[in-house]
Amino acid sequence: MSDYYDAFEMSPVPAPGPDAVPPEPFHGIYGMPAFVTIPTSDLAASVDFWIRGLGFFELFSIPGSVVHLRRWAFQDVLLVPAASVPEQAPAMSFSFACVLSQVDALVESCRALRPDSVEGPRDTPWNTRDVTVITPENARIVFTAAKPFDPASQEARNLEAVGITPPGAGGDDEQ
Repeated sequence: MSDYYDAFEMSPVPAPGPDAVPPEPFHGIYGMPAFVTIPTSDLAASVDFWIRGLGFFELFSIPGSVVHLRRWAFQDVLLVPAASVPEQAPAMSFSFACVLSQVDALVESCRALRPDSVEGPRDTPWNTRDVTVITPENARIVFTAAKPFDPASQEARNLEAVGITPPGAGGDDEQ
């Protein structure tokens, strides 16, 4: 698996580290390799939460049809009008990358708008810090920030157990 480890050059996500800086919001137009479409019964309230709480911006809108939101490149959300939304959040989630320095501000912003909307942050066995947010549409959105890699950590052992090793550690990427 590690033969493909160093692919950061094709991603807007910065390499993990204590000083990782998030990329600027991306305003360009591209063919979207993936995006999420979220129905909402209150388009204005949803747009407000996604912008002020989650840090997205409005790329464009077609009145009454769609609002296209974005953060970084390849982090696209389409909000579309719907007669109703589910009563509770689904088990399925959609995740967006962020950097560690954004986690606390994101939690504060979301809680200021919807006090019970945030779970976490919590550290994962795969070396990220995650925050789960339930949006006004009852979408389960996870913001995930890579933590600095510590080769002596349990997280490093977890990754190595599934064949993911850092460059220079003698994995498949050294061949």
